[in-house]
Amino acid sequence: MTAIPLPPVPEPFRLPFHYGALHQLGVDWLVDPGPVHDLLAKHHPDLSAAAFDDGRALVSLNYQLYFAQYPFGGGVTQEIEFNVIAHPSADRNRLPELGYAQYAQGWDQTKLLGIARVHVVCDNPFAIRAGRELYAEPKFPGWFEVALPSLNGPAGDTWTVRCNAAAIGPDDTLARGATPLLDLTAALDGLPSVPANLAPVTGYGTDPAGRLLAGPMNVYQPYRWHDLAGPGLAARAGVTVHAPDGDLGRDVHALLGDAPAAGAWTCQSAPVAAHNRPYYLPARPPTG
Repeated sequence: MTAIPLPPVPEPFRLPFHYGALHQLGVDWLVDPGPVHDLLAKHHPDLSAAAFDDGRALVSLNYQLYFAQYPFGGGVTQEIEFNVIAHPSADRNRLPELGYAQYAQGWDQTKLLGIARVHVVCDNPFAIRAGRELYAEPKFPGWFEVALPSLNGPAGDTWTVRCNAAAIGPDDTLARGATPLLDLTAALDGLPSVPANLAPVTGYGTDPAGRLLAGPMNVYQPYRWHDLAGPGLAARAGVTVHAPDGDLGRDVHALLGDAPAAGAWTCQSAPVAAHNRPYYLPARPPTG
C-alpha cells in the first residue's frame, strides 16, 4: 500500500492551532436521512451520513467563540457551523452501533463519526482563510450578536446567537451587513446535564481537488450534554431562519423541517485569573 501524503501547511499558518479559550454551543436534530444523503453527495461525496435511532440522520448547528494568541497579539473569533454527522464511506464496517444518546456522550472511540461541514459562517477574515486553506472548510463571512452564560454577568445558562451577513472588504477587513441569517437559541437553565467525552472531534472537509480531509480537534475538558428528548424539552432549543433563500437558510430548512431538537451540548473554558473586588484602606493617621 502507498502511504497517503499529508496536506501542505501554507504560510503563514502553523499547526496545530492552539486555542486560548473556547466557548461552544451545539444543538442536534435527528432528521429524515433522504435530504441529508443528497446534500452530502453534493458537498462530500466520499462521506456517508451516520444512522442513529430508527435510521435517522443527525445534523447540528455549532456556535464557537474562541480566543487565540499570536506573535503580534491576540484575536477573538466567532463562527457557526452547519454540520452533518458522517463517516468515510470506506470505513462503514469499522463503526460501532450507537444510538444518538450514546454518540452524544462520546461512546464512539473510533472517532470516525465526525462533523461534515456544509456551511461555516465566521467573523474573522484570517480564520476564514485558514479554514479554507488548511481544512477545506466551506467558510464565508458573517457577524454575530450574542448573549451567553458568563461569570461576568447574571447567573443563568441561556444562549442566544444571531448570525448576520457580512463581506470581506478590499483591505481584508470584515464589512458588516444588515441582513440577519439565522438565530440559534438554547435555554438550558435548570436542565440536568452529563459530562460527554466527545473529543477529539473529527472535522471532515473536501478540498477543491475532491480529496477528503480529516482534522481532529482536541478539547481539554468534557462537554456538557443536555438530553432534550423528554416532554416539552425540545422547545428549549431551536433555530430561526431569517434568510430562507440563501444557501445556508435553504439547507437548514431542507434538512431540519419541523424536527424537534434532540440534544444540546456546551463547553466553556475555565477562567485562568480573576481580578478581585477592591477594598478601602484606612486613612493615614495624622502625624505630629
